[in-house]
Amino acid sequence: MTESITKLSLAELTSLVFELQARIVVLETPKPTNTSQREMTDDDARRIMSGDLAQTKHKEASEKLGLSYGQIYSCRLGYTFKHIHKELSQIAGYKNSWMK
Repeated sequence: MTESITKLSLAELTSLVFELQARIVVLETPKPTNTSQREMTDDDARRIMSGDLAQTKHKEASEKLGLSYGQIYSCRLGYTFKHIHKELSQIAGYKNSWMK
């Protein structure tokens, strides 16, 4: 079995090694995903719990508000902003549709 073997000079090999090292750095550098641009406020919590964003998906709400998916998720499921949950639970007919 004969294979085509490309002969490279030392300079060409060195250049290829540098290119591969640069690619490795790019590939191994973690890319921030779904990062928050700011801290969530009480008004944000009210919007996502009972306001105009109450029925939107977590990802869509996070994009509209500049918050992370995790912030929206944690708020809607009662891990954060417990005082807002308590406030909303006092409203007759309010039910958190995100909590089962």
